[in-house]
Amino acid sequence: MTLAFIFPGQGSQEIGMGKALADAFPAAKAVFEEVDAALSQKLSSVMWEGDIAELTLTANTQPALMAHSVAAMRALEAHFGISAKDAAFVAGHSLGEYSALASAGSISVSDTARLLRIRGNAMQSAVQPGQGAMAALLGADYAQAEAACAAGRETGGACDIANDNAPGQLVISGTKAAIDAAIVWSQANGVKKAMALNVSAPFHCALMQPAADAMAAALADTEIKAPAVPLVANVSASAVTDPETIRQNLVKQVTGRVRWTESVQYMVGQGVTMTGEAGAGKVLTVMQRRIEKSLNGFTLGTPEDLEAFAKAIKES
Repeated sequence: MTLAFIFPGQGSQEIGMGKALADAFPAAKAVFEEVDAALSQKLSSVMWEGDIAELTLTANTQPALMAHSVAAMRALEAHFGISAKDAAFVAGHSLGEYSALASAGSISVSDTARLLRIRGNAMQSAVQPGQGAMAALLGADYAQAEAACAAGRETGGACDIANDNAPGQLVISGTKAAIDAAIVWSQANGVKKAMALNVSAPFHCALMQPAADAMAAALADTEIKAPAVPLVANVSASAVTDPETIRQNLVKQVTGRVRWTESVQYMVGQGVTMTGEAGAGKVLTVMQRRIEKSLNGFTLGTPEDLEAFAKAIKES
């Protein structure tokens, strides 16, 4: 058994996320307290008792998801003796890359929370409301997604592949006019389903350059250490441990494509047979079944999840 820990991105949030971990494990509770202190905000109250609209604000969602992920990892280590060091790799989807780095000791939890607050605000403000859009192309292959983006760019607006999530599941991002044109092209050219997504901004495309600039400035002042185990980076779909390369990749990631299909394929190619998705939901575990059916995936969001995972590790 060769293990990788994976960390979810935006969209996995829900009210109550992480509360059971905080109640069951002091190590998990300490993470939420550290994030609250770093942000000078009771983000944990928003997560556990707040309104979903407030939690879904990008500036709250990003550090909240990270807090849940790292809390799961800290509880796993403190109470079951399993940590990121026991894995061959860590990897995260978009903001999940920050959760992966925090879990692997590359960036402190406090610094990660502050970076994600900056990232969330910068991504939200990079494009005026209503000017950008994203769409899912279901059943499309990569060539079709590229062609759809090219059709979108004929409007004069930006249009890029934002996420390669799994075979037949690609997401494109750009100006609203370009995305509308890309959807029309997709519907006329054999894509099974092309639909606009309910998102607050056009993430992971050229329109996010102002946010990339903001992250470059924020990351320049942040201490980044070599992670305990290699990170499989979104922008390269390959392993990295060098702190300066990690810093550069985190800037590129804001406008760059999340190469998740290739990232999972890379880890499988390096011998990974089991994954633990630390934090909220099971989006990545579901997606990886479309990428590589042989992978044994576990979710790590609740105390019961951690117990089941620890038992599986012991028996493997």
